[in-house]
Amino acid sequence: MKTDKLYPLIIVLIFPVLICSCATVGIEKAKYTVLEKKGSLELRQYEPQIIAETTVDADFDQAGNMAFNRLYNYISGRNITQESIRMTAPVNQAASAEKIAMTAPVNQQQTQGKYAVSFLMPSKYSLETIPQPLDSSVQIRQVPARKIAAIRYSGTWSQKRYEQKKTILESFIQEKGLNPTDQPIFARYDPPFQLWFLRRNEVLIPVD
Repeated sequence: MKTDKLYPLIIVLIFPVLICSCATVGIEKAKYTVLEKKGSLELRQYEPQIIAETTVDADFDQAGNMAFNRLYNYISGRNITQESIRMTAPVNQAASAEKIAMTAPVNQQQTQGKYAVSFLMPSKYSLETIPQPLDSSVQIRQVPARKIAAIRYSGTWSQKRYEQKKTILESFIQEKGLNPTDQPIFARYDPPFQLWFLRRNEVLIPVD
């Protein structure tokens, strides 16, 4: 094939990958300091966070989808204020009421047989300034600073893959002589359209 015909083909094949790889560029992420690293395993110190959280009665694979609409509606404007806030990321939510910039990750954590799914709120907000949700099933709360053991991986969001990585992380925690202080958290940093091999997924376990 001639070079002048090959270039357009290369562009067509690569362009979708480039678009997907930029999906979370500019999105504010949870702030932490890495205390120790071993391959894909890390021990981190997280700063305090404000989250919007909702709990759903669903299995692992369905919990995120069921909770997403509630949280999405909240950050899109289903809150008590009528201000317009400038978006700070390319993945935006827009509505007539106050709009809150999307952040990462989306956390999923099992509690009492159900799953609590949360969005991290932008750091510009405090508990006093964060818009309050109109949906009573969405709660705003502050998570204090804490130490977290983490394992990072790409690929699907399946429970099987999550459990495999959680087992590795639990061995790391035991090896370090640490004790879990809360339930494991499944963290997803990317939107569903992100190519599976470019996704950033994590299992997080708070430790003492």
